[in-house]
Amino acid sequence: MRVTVRVRPGSPRPGVGGEYDGALVVRVSAPAVDGRATEAALSAIAAAFGVRRRDVVLVTGAASRTKIVEVAGAGQADLDRLLSL
Repeated sequence: MRVTVRVRPGSPRPGVGGEYDGALVVRVSAPAVDGRATEAALSAIAAAFGVRRRDVVLVTGAASRTKIVEVAGAGQADLDRLLSL
């Protein structure tokens, strides 16, 4: 399943949930330097969907706050639950 996410780096309260302009919000404490926020976001997405980190692949948006990721093994019900948080 492809998911559009909006990453908020440097967040004091990391977590996955909520919606921003149709995208799943991913808050990470890592700064947006050298891809650290992106890697932290991918790990957080894997944990939120209950899949392994290697099942989450960045499709587009390596240098953007808005990214598209492919999550293997994720269902629409999982995404709907996270968007409603």
